[in-house]
Amino acid sequence: MSNMLLEAKEIHTYYGASHILHGIDFNIREGEGIALMGRNGMGKSTLIKSMLGIVRPRHGRVLVRGDDYTRARTFQTAQQGIAYVPEGRGIFKSLSVRENLLMSARAGVDGRREWTFDRVMETFPRLGERINNGGWQLSGGEQQMLTIGRALMTNPDLLILDEATEGLAPLIALEIWRIVKEIRKTGIATMIVDKNHSAVTSICDRAMILVKGEVVFDGSSEQVREDPGLIQKHLGV
Repeated sequence: MSNMLLEAKEIHTYYGASHILHGIDFNIREGEGIALMGRNGMGKSTLIKSMLGIVRPRHGRVLVRGDDYTRARTFQTAQQGIAYVPEGRGIFKSLSVRENLLMSARAGVDGRREWTFDRVMETFPRLGERINNGGWQLSGGEQQMLTIGRALMTNPDLLILDEATEGLAPLIALEIWRIVKEIRKTGIATMIVDKNHSAVTSICDRAMILVKGEVVFDGSSEQVREDPGLIQKHLGV
C-alpha cells in the first residue's frame, strides 16, 4: 500500500546461536500508532533493531515505503523519515541542549520543516530553561526530553520510542506521555515500547504482543484494554 511506512516480512534474527525472532511480520502505516508489548527478553528491541539495520536478520525482508531495505545501512533507513529514540538516551553529553538539537535539524522526506527549533522549545519548555546547559547537567527526564526533541528535529514520518520512561520518576513519566500524545496529534506515526501498558494502549491505535520472538497478538489497543486476561496471560500484569 502506498501509505505503508515500514514492514518486516518473515524476520528471523539470531544473536550468535540464539534464535531471537521467529518469522515475525510487522507493518506500520502513515499516522498509525503501535504499542509493542511483551515481557523483558521477548524480542521487542531486537525487532526494532532488525528493521533499522542495527542488527542484521538472518532471514526475511525489511521494506521502507515499499522498497527493500533489508541490507541498507542504518543512516539510509533514517533518511527515509524514521527517527529512533533508543533505550538509554543517546544524547551528546559534552554538547549543550541547543547544540544537541541544532546538529540534528533537517527537512523531512518531502521537504517539510514543521518541527523547528522554536517548536521543540514550545513542546519542551523544560529544555528551554536549560538551553545552554551541557547534556551531562540534565536530569534523566530532561535527557529523555532532549532525545525525543532531537528526533523531532529530523521532521520524521515515524518516531520509534524504546522504553521512553524507563527509570524516570512517575511525574516526569506523565510529562513524557503528555508530550507523546501531543506528537501523535500532529500525524507522526509512532511505535512505542514501554512497560506502562495502560499509557501506551491509550496513546496508540494498535497493539502487538511478542512472546519468545513470536507475535501472539496483533489487534486494536481497545481489545487489550477490554481484556485483562490477555495482559495477564502474556505480560503477567
